[in-house]
Parts: sequence; C-alpha cells; structure tokens
Amino acid sequence: MGSIFDKLLKFGPSVLVVKAIIAAIAADFALVAAILVRRAYRTRYFHKRDERVFWMRQNWDDLISGKIPYETWRTKPFDRAIVEEIVLDAFEAAGPQESARLLAFLRQSGLIEKRVFEARNMRGWRRRRALVALGRTRAAEGVPALADGLRDKNQENRHAALRGLGRMGSPEAGTEILDWIAEVGLVVASLPVQNALINCCRERPQILIPYLQHSGGEVREVLARVMAEVATPSLESDLIGLSEDELPELRAAAARAMSSAQPYHAVDVLAELSKDKVWFVRLRAVVAMGKLHNELATPHILQGLCDSNRLVRMRAGEALVAQPGKMAPVFAQVAAMQDRYGLHAYLAALENAGARAKLEEELAHEKSLKKIEREELQQVLQSGKLPDPKPAGDAEETVEPVAR
Repeated sequence: MGSIFDKLLKFGPSVLVVKAIIAAIAADFALVAAILVRRAYRTRYFHKRDERVFWMRQNWDDLISGKIPYETWRTKPFDRAIVEEIVLDAFEAAGPQESARLLAFLRQSGLIEKRVFEARNMRGWRRRRALVALGRTRAAEGVPALADGLRDKNQENRHAALRGLGRMGSPEAGTEILDWIAEVGLVVASLPVQNALINCCRERPQILIPYLQHSGGEVREVLARVMAEVATPSLESDLIGLSEDELPELRAAAARAMSSAQPYHAVDVLAELSKDKVWFVRLRAVVAMGKLHNELATPHILQGLCDSNRLVRMRAGEALVAQPGKMAPVFAQVAAMQDRYGLHAYLAALENAGARAKLEEELAHEKSLKKIEREELQQVLQSGKLPDPKPAGDAEETVEPVAR
C-alpha cells in the first residue's frame, strides 16, 4: 500500500502546495504547544517562588539571625537567589542600624564572598550581575573586585562596576575611580564618572587635588566639575589657584565652588571672575556671588546687569533681588546705571520672586531718597522705562517743602 504522498503525486505540482500547507499546520501546532508548555512552566515557577518568598518573609528574623541554619537555603540556588534579592531590596530603604544588620548577615552567610568570586572569575552577563549586586551591598570588601571590573573589555561591565563604586560612596572607591581614569582616560561617558566621583569624594574632597593637578584635557574638566560640587572651606587655596587657571571650564568650576565652600576671600575672587572674557565664567561668578548673600558683593553684581550676555544679566538680576538688606537703594542704583537691558533683567527677576509689592512699599517710605527721586523710581517701576537723563547744567537740588 503506497503512502499518501505517493497518491498525491498524480496531482502534479499542486502536491508541493499541499505539502507546504501540511508543514505550516504542523509548525503552528508545534509553536502553540511550545507556548502552552512555557506558560505552564512559568506558572509553576512563579507559584513556587511565591510560596518560598511567603515562607521566608514569615521567618525572616530567624533567617537573618541565623536561627534557621544557612545550609538549609544556601546550597539551593533557587532559595539563595530569593534571599539575596530580598536583602538587596531591603538595603534601598534601610536605616543605618538595619543596613549594618543586613550587611553582617551577608558576610556571615558568605553571599558577599560568593559575589566577589563571581565578579573576578565570571565573564559576560554573569560578571555584570555580580558587579551590580556588589555595588548594592555597599560592602568595603567589594571595592577591589569592582575596581577590576573597571578594566573589563565589555563596556556594559565597566558601566556596572562604575555604578557599583559610585554606590559605595567612600573615599576608597573614589580613589579607585581616579586611578582608573588617570590610567586609561575617559573610556566611558563623562556624566556617570562625574556622578560616581561626587558620591565618593563628598566625604573627603582633598583626594581630588593631586589628580586635578596632574591630569589634562577632558579628564581635568570632569574633575573640576566634581570639585565644584564637593568643595569645602579647607580647599580655599586650591580654589583660588583654579580661579587663575588658563582653562575656562576650571575657572567656572572654581567660581561655582566658591558659593558652597565660602572661603574668606570669596567676594574678591568672584569679583575678578565676573570680569572674565568668557561668558559662562562670568555667569558662574555672578550666580556664586548671589548665593553668598554678602552685601559686599552687591556692587559687583550690579556690574553684571550691564553684561553683554543675556543670561549673565538675568542671573545678576536674580542675585540682586535675593541680596539681604533694603531693596530701594539697590533699585536706585539700577536706575542710575541707565542701562535698559539691565533694568529689564532686574524687573523680570523682581516679578519672578514676587517681591514687587515689597519694593513699592519701600519706595513709598524710604527716607534716604528725595521726594523727586522716589517719584522717578516709582515711575520707572510702573512703566519699566528709564527717565531721560538730565543735562549736567540743569541739575538742581530740589528741597522738599517744610511742613508748617
């Protein structure tokens, strides 16, 4: 008896179409069967995982304290992965005491040593997973393994190691990052490096100084921006040196650092930087003087209102409005400068800060100004236009009538 395909041969070429239809139907059935099997497997997997998570949550204190022996779950990859995931998630919201308790558990159970081993000996996504886990633990013993990960050939692994060291937030981790970029340069994007260094150097910004002095190019610019974020008053001499650097980015970073470090000579240094030939250096200097809230900086900020760059004028106006003391005398100086663009920048900052009513009240009661001056300033405030300058020969002193 011949096969069904032998019988189909008498139909000629149309048999190929029939075979293709049968093959497509068989493939569809196989695909549907594979999907159903996968769904059944995943359903069983998640059901099992949910049961284990529930049991572990019910007995979590006993697991952490060691009352339940580590051997009951540590030798099972399924349970070990669940425990590690729960602990790492708990780290994100834990306080100092709870973090210390969780870290002690990771050390006693050997989970940290396991991740350190994987970070040094595994490759590809396994190494990347270990690097990410080490960074989340914030354990000091993971720093050398993460430092080795910085020199991995895989760029994703380098990023994982960099993020892990940034999570550590310790000067030791910062030193490893600094050694790495001093050795190979910026082989990754500058922003992740900058963020990681800010987290690591905030406690001890002095570690940046040697690298800042001996590096160059883009690396030096990144380190200068980090210095601007973490600077403290103890770095006064180094900041003054940066303010005289030939690189504009470093001068701008020094100006920004002055506002947070607030050294003794901050106003004098920022006054010089506000006259810099590069506009963004002047911008940073004006913004920094505004954050100092020092009345000695007011004359220098007023000069910023006459700057050729619009952004500098806007920031100068905001800094003047935020300055301590009376606003009426400052507004009188703004009007006396006879700079239309500077006046508009100040009035815009006044509106944005919601301080217009305060200035109007001060002008109405300011005794240091003559009556005609108060009226002119009130007119300027209302119209936003400068008065016509008076000729020098026509300037006469107006005496207010004495009340009888």
